[in-house]
Amino acid sequence: MNPAITNLGLMLVMMQVSRKLDLEDPDILFYVRAFYISCQAITLGVYLFTRFKINSKNDLTTLKFVEPANPMSGETQPKAVVTTVKEYDLKQVDSQIKSVFSSLAMMGFMHIYMKYTNPLVMQSISTVKSGLESNIVKIHLFGTPASGDLKRPFKSAPGFLQALTGGVDSVKTDKHTVESVETAGTGGIKED
Repeated sequence: MNPAITNLGLMLVMMQVSRKLDLEDPDILFYVRAFYISCQAITLGVYLFTRFKINSKNDLTTLKFVEPANPMSGETQPKAVVTTVKEYDLKQVDSQIKSVFSSLAMMGFMHIYMKYTNPLVMQSISTVKSGLESNIVKIHLFGTPASGDLKRPFKSAPGFLQALTGGVDSVKTDKHTVESVETAGTGGIKED
């Protein structure tokens, strides 16, 4: 099933649940907070266990790909990247872990400083759901083969700017593109 559709359905259900809850009641608010923190802890635990599995597999297969130029950071040329599967996967899971902490910080600001409580209810389950649906978790925890949509490097959804401009710059893995960027003098960068 399409994750976007399930996310929309989940948000609608959670909106209805948050309307039914009396979030002014301190007891209910305590349980909502505890539920939110528990969901964040579960998601973080899933990512940390995934990180453990990546380190225990220690897949040192070489992975070469070309990242498109990022004009927002001043890059004009695509960059060839040479890494290992383990390093790539660790980078992906670390990015997911950072997103959990960013979400916690944002929700903490919205809840503690701005006194919004409805987002606590709506964001609780969606974080766990997105964690379990991430490519890296599917491969390492659920044992799904890394082929098709799960083939490394993962295809990312187009960003806001790409959607507006119609650009579909994505990571390239074909041998010709990798070799042409490497010989252009911008390649062969080993990621640490």
